[in-house]
Amino acid sequence: MKKAILATKIGMTQIFNEDGALIPVTVLKAGPCVVTQVKTPENDGYSAVQVGFGDAKERIINRDKGGKKEVIHRHGVNKAGQGLFKKVGVPVKRYLREFRFENCDEYAPAQEIKVDIFAAGDKVDASAISRGKGYQGAIKRHGQSRGPMMHGSKYHRHAGSNGSCSTPSRVFKGKHMPGHMGSVEVTVKNLEVVRVDADKDLLLVKGAVPGAKKALITIKETIKAEA
Repeated sequence: MKKAILATKIGMTQIFNEDGALIPVTVLKAGPCVVTQVKTPENDGYSAVQVGFGDAKERIINRDKGGKKEVIHRHGVNKAGQGLFKKVGVPVKRYLREFRFENCDEYAPAQEIKVDIFAAGDKVDASAISRGKGYQGAIKRHGQSRGPMMHGSKYHRHAGSNGSCSTPSRVFKGKHMPGHMGSVEVTVKNLEVVRVDADKDLLLVKGAVPGAKKALITIKETIKAEA
């Protein structure tokens, strides 16, 4: 992997290409990301590039009687994290992620990674936390079929048999049952980059991308491109 960036999801829309065909796209606010640390095998045991994205909101409070003011970050950035950004000389970022690039030695602290590393036609993988749907039944959660709906039926949308009575006398692990749905990491592969707006840091990707609006999206160069 040589290209990756962090983004937030703005929403979906549609555009027309040069042939007049309508294309549904997801609009992403991608970057700029700043390099906060370069991991090396000598110091860390592996090669990676740590990047920060999104400015963390601050609020100044008065904690002691002497009137000394202390900066508290609303997005949970502790003092150790603040020291990392202070050492690099960049504003405190809300998100920190690591990318294992093939060319990690070409990056330096405080270097910016912008959306122009991608171009129209590139294939990317998009990862994010899917939208939470709460407690759902087996029909919606796993696509199971419902029972008979006529009068006299013992169940309609209820799950069927969970297993045998005496053997094995238990429910196997992994059985499709009702429960919490969503709020898991989902990756959609081989999405096509339709348009890149470097001036506005916008990335238009064909199709749907997991996650709710304003969710953090990880965009990487695709691992397994389709022919």
